[in-house]
Amino acid sequence: MLFGKIALKFNPNIITKFKVNCPVIAVTATNGKTSTNNCITHTLQTAGFKVVSNKEGNNMETGIISVFVKNCSVTGKIKSDFITLEVDESYVPKIFSKFRLDTLVILDFFRDQLDRNGEVETLILKINEFLKTYNGNLVLNGDDPNVARLGKANSKNKNIYYYHAQRYEFATSEMKEAGEGKFCPFCKTRLEYEYYQYSHIGKFICPKCGYGKYDIYKEAININLKNKSFEVDGIKYNINENSIYTIYNYLAVICVMSLYHIEQDSVIKAISTFELNNGRLENIKINNVPTIINLAKNPTGANVSLRLLKEDIEVKELLFVLNDKIADGFDVSWIWDINFDLLKENNVVRIVTSGTRAYDMAIRIKTSGFDENKIEPYLDIKQAVDELYKTNIKKYVIANYTALQPTRKAILNKRGE
Repeated sequence: MLFGKIALKFNPNIITKFKVNCPVIAVTATNGKTSTNNCITHTLQTAGFKVVSNKEGNNMETGIISVFVKNCSVTGKIKSDFITLEVDESYVPKIFSKFRLDTLVILDFFRDQLDRNGEVETLILKINEFLKTYNGNLVLNGDDPNVARLGKANSKNKNIYYYHAQRYEFATSEMKEAGEGKFCPFCKTRLEYEYYQYSHIGKFICPKCGYGKYDIYKEAININLKNKSFEVDGIKYNINENSIYTIYNYLAVICVMSLYHIEQDSVIKAISTFELNNGRLENIKINNVPTIINLAKNPTGANVSLRLLKEDIEVKELLFVLNDKIADGFDVSWIWDINFDLLKENNVVRIVTSGTRAYDMAIRIKTSGFDENKIEPYLDIKQAVDELYKTNIKKYVIANYTALQPTRKAILNKRGE
């Protein structure tokens, strides 16, 4: 981000000086931006295209400008077949009011870092205002009522594409976790759900105005988490993860590839070889102990991770690391919206907590009814990891934003030992 900071200091409007003659694809959301953007990049590269992207996840203005500075000529020209960008939700209007945008992908909206972002409705309204004059491709998660509503922002834009996933094995008929999509954004009537995949993501309809009816561009069917596969348009996709959450992300990728007519064989190959890493549903082995690491910076992210534990019948242990630094948000009251009831009677035999709010997390888990004798808080992350790996039981690791990389580093150091 250093180059971006320097460039902005010399010229606050420097983003308007870059010359681009290729499609620009942006991904925004509360959860899943990094994984989806990186998969889009991976797929385009697999198909043989040159791609400029912020794959490291620096998704605000300084990070994006840094990528441009590193990849442009002295005249500001960026030579590439595609530019793919992960963009923080609050920066979408700011960046793309000044810079070219051909395709915008919106995955989901959840409450996140309230002391920085405010209520989720505030973000949605800002993006909705931007979309009123946007006429490019708009790829929307049709199973998130907070996202699907944006397809109505500009009635003149005919390039709206919704994706949808059929009910999967662990979907529920009632909302089991905190969710935002309870009322119709147009007539304020309570939405009716046929099923919930997770949180407020699912098949919904407004019984009064019919909101929720739309033409489906791409639909995932025959979702099989055990075999890690799903189908779209009669084509079977094999993936490396077993989460409904990631299938929605892959659906978004498939939509984008279809819009740009990318060769199908390349898409199938890319999706089957793409691996989440850097702490995003990362699967590793530490001295032969299977370990799954995942980022969770809000209740929905945490609940998705806990669902993985519930759906895994093996005996396992959990490390939950919670920080309250500036980038995390000082307000950690969101942990009370995490559904720790999912841990009951699901072969979780021990929970270790760490981070600056290790004891807050331990208390929260205790109040859910989990056996307090099986909860171990440690402020020091190295000590927490050392204690975690005193057994050879399968590990799940959940960490919030600033805690993720220090936790991952401490775990990888155990492999060296």
